[in-house]
Amino acid sequence: MCVSTQDWNWIFDWSGTLVDDMALVVCATNHVMRVYDKPELEREHFRKSFRLPYEEFYSEFIPGVALEEIENNFRQGFALSQETVPVLPHAEDFLVFLKKRDNRMFVLTSMCAAAFSEQVEELKLSHFFENTYAGVLDKRELIGEILKVNGLEPKKTIFVGDMTHDIETAHHGGVYSAGVLTGYNHRELLESVMPNLIFENLAEFKSILADEANWQGLMEVKA
Repeated sequence: MCVSTQDWNWIFDWSGTLVDDMALVVCATNHVMRVYDKPELEREHFRKSFRLPYEEFYSEFIPGVALEEIENNFRQGFALSQETVPVLPHAEDFLVFLKKRDNRMFVLTSMCAAAFSEQVEELKLSHFFENTYAGVLDKRELIGEILKVNGLEPKKTIFVGDMTHDIETAHHGGVYSAGVLTGYNHRELLESVMPNLIFENLAEFKSILADEANWQGLMEVKA
């Protein structure tokens, strides 16, 4: 029998899944491009080109430069930017919904740990999460440890993210995967790595979860 919605463990990506930091990240990335006299990227060009682990992205656009140096310049651009980072529509409502069901929730993100800590506190979302893992360059390398340390059964755990790397991380950890189209990757790209589920946004996802029978049937098909 499929696991009840109340028994699932949830691991969330941060950027593009729970918060909208696209403008800020594009701004900081273009600061890096200017430092190395590279052409700046328009938003859609960035969305089509950016990937995780981001070391691969920068190796393509700025070859031959140490990642640590690039990261320092990115953080400088991040600090200089005036762009704000709001919670995505429906994200907090989704977290409240899970919290009321006593679901365990975690964050796994490649975002700089210091910047993430500031954002999660400023946005008043930290109380939703049992543990958070930030500054993770390759999430595939940590997913197994997260499951082990927190005692999470893979078949009762789902990783929600907006990028192919999130779906690949879920596959690597043997957990279920859900892609949301509110962030960095378009539908075609997400579908190419075969997530178990894919939704336009978290409101659509919540509507499925709210109907236990519907959820059970869907997950039995996806198992």
